Amino acid sequence: MTRPIPRSIPALAAFIAILWLCACHSRPALPESYARTEEQPLIFPDYTDITCPYNIAPLNFQVMNPGKGCIAEVKDTRTLLAVEGRDKGKIRFDEDEWRQLLQSHKGKDLTVNLYVKDDKGWRLLRPFALHVAPEPIDSFLTYRLIEPGYIAFRRLGIYQRDLTGFEVHTLYENNAEYDDRRNHCINCHNFQQQGTGRFLLHVRANYAGTLIGDGVALSKVTFPTDSIPFGATYPAWHPTQPWVVFSSNYTRQSFHIRHDEKVEVQDMASDLIFYDHAKRTVRHILRTDSVLETFPHWAPDGKRLYYTAAKMPEMAGLTMDDREVYAVGHYQEFLYDLMYMDFDPSTGKFGTPHALTDYARQGKSASVVRVSPDGRFLLYTLADYGQFHIWHKSADLWVYDLKEQRHYALEEANSDDADSYHAWSSNGRWIAFSSRRNDGNFTRVFFSYFDKQGKARKAFMLPQADPEEDVLLLKSYNVPELTREPIHFTREDLTRAVTETQAEETDYQSTN
Repeated sequence: MTRPIPRSIPALAAFIAILWLCACHSRPALPESYARTEEQPLIFPDYTDITCPYNIAPLNFQVMNPGKGCIAEVKDTRTLLAVEGRDKGKIRFDEDEWRQLLQSHKGKDLTVNLYVKDDKGWRLLRPFALHVAPEPIDSFLTYRLIEPGYIAFRRLGIYQRDLTGFEVHTLYENNAEYDDRRNHCINCHNFQQQGTGRFLLHVRANYAGTLIGDGVALSKVTFPTDSIPFGATYPAWHPTQPWVVFSSNYTRQSFHIRHDEKVEVQDMASDLIFYDHAKRTVRHILRTDSVLETFPHWAPDGKRLYYTAAKMPEMAGLTMDDREVYAVGHYQEFLYDLMYMDFDPSTGKFGTPHALTDYARQGKSASVVRVSPDGRFLLYTLADYGQFHIWHKSADLWVYDLKEQRHYALEEANSDDADSYHAWSSNGRWIAFSSRRNDGNFTRVFFSYFDKQGKARKAFMLPQADPEEDVLLLKSYNVPELTREPIHFTREDLTRAVTETQAEETDYQSTN
């Protein structure tokens, strides 16, 4: 007969964890004499008054307030951690201590006191709070690092970070130096339902193809250029089936001579296509001359497809050369709305397109729609124009609440600079996104808690072992995607698949 666990056991375990925190590592003595002040803590990254997951890596930071020394104290009703700032005022927490601390404070608040020493002695800055959420974030973040010029096919890499610590695995890197024989781009990594059983990424230029992992093997496919001249671009896995909807985009870059937004990436033409990986077949869903459809994403039940689209009747009948000329001269007129089509999995047929918003009439443009895991919320970016918002300072995160039929900005998470590419955690409580809020030039990864009522919390930056790491990094984070588990293929597996595997051309199925 199994005996029930006494209710006192969890409390005892928490108490033991606290004792362990207090006893297992030496810590600096807190100042006995200090001046209390209302001075605001100036720390980088800004982790003041944020909500964080209980399984996140230590939130190490650098104290920027003037002084010759500093000590950080983390406490609830008693002191739990105390860390002395070293190497330019950097506060670095022990990983084991930090993990125990957050695990024992799920759903609770912690207070952080910062003591700063100057010639007059110690002063205590205004305390700030850390709210520890009861829900975890998915443990792995996959992203690309890319030089901000976006010009040369070199020095690109896709990496996977374990968010519970600081370990980073290189999934793939292309050639470090320019080489006509080996130059290629890797992009658009995408996962099915925050899992790694099915994933894909694109390879452009040399070694071209779409690399697909199905949990057992890696394969590479291409799409017939006579039927799909623009290839497969932005992907969306069906929630359960080996099906992918892509937008098929003809895009070009242009560069502003005098503008805060340096690069403009524009659609000249785009359609939606449906790929069946099991059958190796592809077909058009929408093929239009004057409507630009892009960035598809499935509802979690797999019975509705969301995307964004811009109506551009002025481009009907234009050649590609003329479209490029028109796009450069009218870039601010490309305005996208949220759209959807119903889908019948038993027949594979899509319904009539419907518009959810009327942003184009309001002079706004939506992009990168992502559906929450419970199917209630659409997360997207809204900017003044265009569909490639990573350079648009007007870009903010917005939500469409399908239950309440309302849409609104996630003001608590947004900034005055570009807040763009975003992804949900599998429990729907966390958002990962890219932002240029630090310096306006380089994108960094930020996270925000998203509660059941659809409200966000103050965003915080991806923690690093060294708080200055992302200050010194001269590359941008690109396409942050959350997953519950790591990719099980090695770097060597992916390298062989890219450089040695012959791409298989898919069969085009006409819808006529």
